[in-house]
Amino acid sequence: MAYELPLKGKVIVVTGATGVLGHAFITALAAAGAVVGILGRNEKTAKERVAEIQSAGGEAEALIADVQNEAQLIACRDLMLSKYGKIDGLVNGAGGNVPEGVLQPNEDVFSMNVEGMKKALDVNLWGTILPTIVFGKALATTGKGSIVNISSVSVDKALTKVLGYSIGKAAVDMFTKWFAVEVANRYGNSIRINGIVPGFFLTEQNRRLLTNEDGSLTERGNLILLHTPFKKFGSPSDLGGALVFLMSDAASFVHGSNITVDGGYSSFSGI
Repeated sequence: MAYELPLKGKVIVVTGATGVLGHAFITALAAAGAVVGILGRNEKTAKERVAEIQSAGGEAEALIADVQNEAQLIACRDLMLSKYGKIDGLVNGAGGNVPEGVLQPNEDVFSMNVEGMKKALDVNLWGTILPTIVFGKALATTGKGSIVNISSVSVDKALTKVLGYSIGKAAVDMFTKWFAVEVANRYGNSIRINGIVPGFFLTEQNRRLLTNEDGSLTERGNLILLHTPFKKFGSPSDLGGALVFLMSDAASFVHGSNITVDGGYSSFSGI
C-alpha cells in the first residue's frame, strides 16, 4: 500500500516541539501532510517553527504551555479544537534530563539529590501523562487517534549518572502499556498508543555529556559509540519514519508497543 502523504488531513499536537528532537518530529509530520500543533514553553522558537512549516507549504499552530500545567494544556487543546474542529494525534515529546537528576561518579550514592531525582521523574512521567489526559479527551470525542510517547534505551540498560531520567522513562514505558490496555477496554481500537525508543542523539541537553567543547568525544561518548554497531550518534531526522508510521493508518494494529531507533545499541552485548 502506497502512502504519499500518509497524514494528510490529520491534526497532531507535539509537546516539547521547541526542542531538538521536537523539531525533527514536527518537520516529519508536516512533510507527511499533517497540521501540526507546536507545543512548548519557548514562544519565540514555536512561532519561528510555525513560519518554517508554513514557508514549506504546511500548516501549523504555536501552542505555548508547560506540560505540567493542566490549565495551559486545556487552553491549547481548546484552541486547536476551535480552529480545526478535531485532534487526531499527540506526540509526547517533552521530557529529558535535568541537572539535579544526575549523580556524578565522585558523589556519594547514599547522598543523592532526591528532590532533583523527583524533578526528573515528574517532567518525564507526568509531563507525558497529563498531556495524554488532556488531549486524549479530544481523540476520544473524535473517535479515532494515535498517541506516541518517547521512551529511552536507559529503560532496559542501566546508564550511569542519569538515574532521575531513567526511572522517569521506565515509568513512561509502563504507562504506555497500561494505557494501551485501559483505553482499548473503553474505546476499542479507535485510540492507539505506542512508544519510540531513541538511542543516543546529540541534543543541547546531553551535548556536554557526550562531547567536549572542541567537539571531540568525552569518555562517555566514546563508550556509547563503542557499544553502538552503527558507530555513530543518531540524527534527529532518523526518528521521523517511525513517528510517521505510528501516527498513520498503516499502524492500525500496532498498540502498546515500542519501536527502537538506536543504531543497534540495545542489541549489542558488548562482546
